[in-house]
Amino acid sequence: MEILIVGGTAFLGRELATQALARGHAVTCVARGESGAVAPGATLVSADRSRPEAYDAVPARDWDAVFEVSWQPGFVKDALAAFGPRAKHWTYVSSGNVYEKFDTPGADESAVLRKPAEQDVVDREQYGEAKAACEAASIDAVGDRLVIARAGLIGGPGDSSDRAGAWVARAALAPEEPLLVPDTPDLATAVIDVRDLASWMLDNAESGRTGIFDTYGPVVPFGEWIKLAREVGGHTGPVVLAPQEWLEEQKVEQYMGPESLTMWITEPGYEGWSERSGAAAAAAGLTHRSRKEFMVDSLAWERELGLDRERRAGLSLAKEKELIAALKD
Repeated sequence: MEILIVGGTAFLGRELATQALARGHAVTCVARGESGAVAPGATLVSADRSRPEAYDAVPARDWDAVFEVSWQPGFVKDALAAFGPRAKHWTYVSSGNVYEKFDTPGADESAVLRKPAEQDVVDREQYGEAKAACEAASIDAVGDRLVIARAGLIGGPGDSSDRAGAWVARAALAPEEPLLVPDTPDLATAVIDVRDLASWMLDNAESGRTGIFDTYGPVVPFGEWIKLAREVGGHTGPVVLAPQEWLEEQKVEQYMGPESLTMWITEPGYEGWSERSGAAAAAAGLTHRSRKEFMVDSLAWERELGLDRERRAGLSLAKEKELIAALKD
């Protein structure tokens, strides 16, 4: 197959390119190239998508499959105009953020969406609305050849967000030190391995499958996630359980960002954030590697980056010790 990845130098795009090449496909990536090199064997067409001539250097050919990941509506519309008429199959990587509400565990693709953003360029605060606009544009242009993958949290080797690997990295960083853990063992967590998502999307392109799918990882209770992280990371120190209400009073960041407790979200109205049905994607062939394999490989990636680095997500040891001291007072 002739595959075009609009992006292709960062996380999911690079994984798509790597796997596509391994399957024997030819891969062209359109990107600025600032996120890193393309996968060995792929062709990079350097392009600034904000410029009118962005796609002038892309070969004028028919594409068996196109993959698009952007969240800026203008970028997506321009790519659809440039490549949509000559694409046999199109995949748009969307997000669960397109949904209007997150309060229902087990909700599926029929849930109400946010109102699509009207602007072509939007701020990060409108991410969900922007993704909804990108979905609408994709449906209008290539709806008969389209897969929309509404991804949840994506993790695994190559992840630069620091979210999904934070707990196993912490376990390995200070294995004998007390570990602060929210006392919410039944809270749902979910993360999809980037390799599983990429493989499934390539399967769709090869088979011609179309449709809209929530692509989330398996639901794992928070307590089980911590137990596995400690096992894989070799943590033998004590676990300090902190009440949910106390952590909220301390204004500890939730889910993402510096000095946060990743994978953990207790804000009212988000009870279904990490617990969507996923039945449609499973019926369409999406499978997940074991959570232990995911955790082992995530730790290897975390070690490669450096366990003691300044993190984009997760508590620092200093902040964790500060909270533990305050909890004991």
